[in-house]
Amino acid sequence: MSLFEQTLQQMETAANLMGLTDDARRILEHPEKILQVSIPVRMDDGSIRVFEGYRVQHSTIRGPAKGGIRYANQVDLDEVKALAAWMTIKCAVVGIPLGGGKGGVKVTAKDLSQAELERLTRGYIKAIAPIIGPKKDVPAPDMYTNPQIMAWAADEFSQLQGENTLGVVTGKPLAVGGSIGRDSATAQGSIYVFEKYLATTGLKVKTAVVQGFGNAGSFLAQFLVEKGITVLGVSDSNGGIYNEKGVDVAQVKEVKTQSGSVQNYTDALKVSNEDLLAMPCDVLFLAAKENEVRHDNAESIKAKLIVELANGPTTIEADRILASKKINVIPDILANAGGVVVSYFELVQNEANFYWSKDEVQTRLKEIMETALDGVFEAQQRCNNLTKDSEDTACENVTLRQAAFMCALEKIEAAMRFRGKI
Repeated sequence: MSLFEQTLQQMETAANLMGLTDDARRILEHPEKILQVSIPVRMDDGSIRVFEGYRVQHSTIRGPAKGGIRYANQVDLDEVKALAAWMTIKCAVVGIPLGGGKGGVKVTAKDLSQAELERLTRGYIKAIAPIIGPKKDVPAPDMYTNPQIMAWAADEFSQLQGENTLGVVTGKPLAVGGSIGRDSATAQGSIYVFEKYLATTGLKVKTAVVQGFGNAGSFLAQFLVEKGITVLGVSDSNGGIYNEKGVDVAQVKEVKTQSGSVQNYTDALKVSNEDLLAMPCDVLFLAAKENEVRHDNAESIKAKLIVELANGPTTIEADRILASKKINVIPDILANAGGVVVSYFELVQNEANFYWSKDEVQTRLKEIMETALDGVFEAQQRCNNLTKDSEDTACENVTLRQAAFMCALEKIEAAMRFRGKI
């Protein structure tokens, strides 16, 4: 099953639970706009390479499309379509007035020089410029893209428009219209949801494992330590480390920066990414990439709770296994939405040309994330109560993922109806 088919199946499950209209379903099954581009780039040796890029707008019914740009060799149209659809759902779950988009370029970014990356970025933005803009579609950083790349993107678009249009992308450096708190927003948002979940359910958590030690994962591990939770293990693309007494997160971060791999941290057992998932812990944070928890390894997971910071880290088959093991999953479309929320804040600040303090950003982010989790819990309870009051068992044991999709689809359907689309 392709990633986009998996996304549609998740939507379909929630749509059946909530009774989404057939008209709304048909619209959401198809992205509004797909742009595929070729980007010729003059390399440092004088040769020209042509890169393949994409920009997909899944839905703009609730506002401008919003979603990152990734530079990765595995980028293809199916992946970009799936990620754009997830962004539609994610923005609706947290209640911000944006739709879903995503972009990508098929490239191994680490093989390019800084000058080549800049030329690639400017070429990509020039190619997709007709369909992006603060009121159309607002890209952001994603896998292997960063604030510098967003600064080049904003500058290129501004030159094409003949005026400063910094709000065309978010995730920019502070010096060119970025928002305070954007660098740690994904991790911070997940912490707010995680803490609210613990307060609501009464679950006690003392230990954690973090799969993925990139931007989101490293910030997350640091925040967990600050909350008094012992981080037992972390991993990156090279593999993982685990110590039943805990690892020194600050030292792991230093080792990773200096050597390129967390596995060079000496005071821990070296393990594979696969083995790390099965290590004992109270909560497992998935901050690596999609399809990491599958039918062939879900049974081995020992955590009481999973929190998804990556997009699509758990397959549909694994979801069923985890539900049967009574392991709750705080899904990606809620848990990692802090990034898009603060991106929305950045867009608002750019348009107003008025910038907020760190406290203002954090206060607003916390409120939005906690309110979103409350809404998901309410949808879950509503559906479970429906089962108790009738012979229909379709809603029995609704997962948080299903409830989150239901919350989003309700808002999207309402927007379609009020705008006369259905």
